[in-house]
Amino acid sequence: MKTDTWLKIICAPIISSVLFGGGAVTVLSTPVLNAHAPYLIPAVVVLSLVISPFLAGYVGRRMRLQYWGAEAWKRGDFISG
Repeated sequence: MKTDTWLKIICAPIISSVLFGGGAVTVLSTPVLNAHAPYLIPAVVVLSLVISPFLAGYVGRRMRLQYWGAEAWKRGDFISG
């Protein structure tokens, strides 16, 4: 397998768990959403599993940048700020 594929496989579960945690905290801490938690928590699980491969592709590509350069480093991006 290619290194890019391995990076995506490693990043996807981590991103999925972060998305699920953020969604679960949002649902459970908001009183309006908490009333519908039996339906929203499974939706958060599915949504985090669907979105995570796409974000893993972005994060994996960003991790492969070996020579990002001084100008790009100063400018920053979504991940490094």
